[in-house]
Amino acid sequence: MEHKTKIVLDTKGGDRGASALVKGAALALERFPQLEFVLAGDEAALAEECAALNIPRERAEILDAPGEITNYDNPAEAFYTKADSSLLRGLDTLSSRDDLFGMITCGSTGAALTGAMRYLSGENPVRPALAAVLPAQTGGFTCLVDTGATIDCTSAMLCHFAHLGSDFMRSMYGIENPKVGLLSNGSEPTKGNKLVKETHPLLAADGELNFVGNVEGSEALSGVCDVLVCDGFAGNQVLKVTEGTAKRMMTDIMRYAKKTGSADAEKLFFHLMGVYDIGALGGGIILGVTKPVIKARGNADERAVVSVAEMLLNMAEHRAVFDRNRNHI
Repeated sequence: MEHKTKIVLDTKGGDRGASALVKGAALALERFPQLEFVLAGDEAALAEECAALNIPRERAEILDAPGEITNYDNPAEAFYTKADSSLLRGLDTLSSRDDLFGMITCGSTGAALTGAMRYLSGENPVRPALAAVLPAQTGGFTCLVDTGATIDCTSAMLCHFAHLGSDFMRSMYGIENPKVGLLSNGSEPTKGNKLVKETHPLLAADGELNFVGNVEGSEALSGVCDVLVCDGFAGNQVLKVTEGTAKRMMTDIMRYAKKTGSADAEKLFFHLMGVYDIGALGGGIILGVTKPVIKARGNADERAVVSVAEMLLNMAEHRAVFDRNRNHI
């Protein structure tokens, strides 16, 4: 009998509305027979959507949550004033039920992090980090951490993020001794801002880490490291500049293909779409909590739901570790 994996899908907070996310859930259920959902949102509307899409109710439980946290809400205040929101009810339900593996949300990043800390902190609460898994030049992946959870970091936080990223790459991809790099403006140990210069010797002295030194932005996805550590501001810029550059490159290739009628250029376009379309690869993974929560993009569509669901299924298969239980905050 095939093992079932049930995940929570927050149907509110996304730019495209609940309808697009439920359509994505329907596509994911068709593709993955081992998958089941708990859909958090307006019960009546979700029941209508499920019926219209012929989603089997035994594979899509509905969690009534009439409230919604928007990006304009203060995450800390929303935690107390919007307890009925789909995001917080989803996290609360995820934490209290052993049959639920993880959660997808397109909602407020700050609220998702605050809620994850409250409901999924484990016995020894740690500062969670937001990580992105990006394609590396070598054919593998690089875990970029942090990508926006903590903008102003200390050196101790970056060391903590290095452990979180290493644990994830070890358990998810079977990398026995993940190589850890520190994002800097030069490969030399003396380069970097104050934070980087303070962090470098700490990472180098940590016997549990396979620290390979500073890594420049141009080498971020070269495969020189499996985990690239940085503060949330720099990581968010790396993520968005990478995506923007990839989009620009693919747009130019498609324009060339249409202009010249080149079938090879068109084939190259679709190949690169599969490699560099960050939206299709999944979303930001909240590390440092007891169950996986993936923060998909606010404009996530049906295809993104399928991709993130597949990501969670892969995590379930590999039983990826999330709760590091370190007090380095």
